Amino acid sequence: MRALVISDIHGNVVALRAVLRAAKEIGYDMVYCLGDLVGYGPEPDECVSRIRELPGLTCVMGNHDAAVSGYISIDSFNQDAQESVHWVVEHMGAENLQFLNHLPDLMVKDGGTITHGSPRNPIWEYILDSYTARMNYEFFETQFCFIGHSHQPIVFRYRQMDGILPNWYIPINGEIFEFTDERVILNPGSVGQPRDRDPRASFGIFDLSQLTWTVHRVTYNIEKVQKQIEESGLPERNAIRLSEGW
Repeated sequence: MRALVISDIHGNVVALRAVLRAAKEIGYDMVYCLGDLVGYGPEPDECVSRIRELPGLTCVMGNHDAAVSGYISIDSFNQDAQESVHWVVEHMGAENLQFLNHLPDLMVKDGGTITHGSPRNPIWEYILDSYTARMNYEFFETQFCFIGHSHQPIVFRYRQMDGILPNWYIPINGEIFEFTDERVILNPGSVGQPRDRDPRASFGIFDLSQLTWTVHRVTYNIEKVQKQIEESGLPERNAIRLSEGW
């Protein structure tokens, strides 16, 4: 059994379609969506509709989803993000907005913990280093934890007997990680707005039977999305950053 793991689509349905095509060729049985379906990109309603159609979907709420739903203040968002939230609210259909409203911020599924930011703070916290990762192992009990939010793929592997802090790795495209008894935090990177200086859409495939993890990168028509953003009235920087991967 394989799970397609996606995160931070951010209204970029062109990138999402490219990811789904690539994932279909690999094969998957279920989908873990780690939040931030909307924000920044020009087609939030289309993104939510497409994700809702995916087989075996487990989906959690990200900070942008929470902001659009009115659950959190956007005062701490930067100016571009605030403008994007207001724009999304005006361009979302009622049914898809209701879907976002009812998303949980953390779920346990198939022996894994699924959340957006971290188990300790599902909406806001970034896990970018071994120290923060280590603190979060106290907040989930499963062997595997899937997170997004940082827009950067990363793997944390932890055995208590090996030392104080978990080992961390930046996966390359197609690299296979095999696990045994260690506890692992996995981030698939971002579908719609990567921030690791690689503009290709990023997603993960987790094999529940073999306990393997692979991050894949796929190209998509960035110029098309940039033009859509420019024509939509969204902040210009939302378009510029796509081709730079930041």
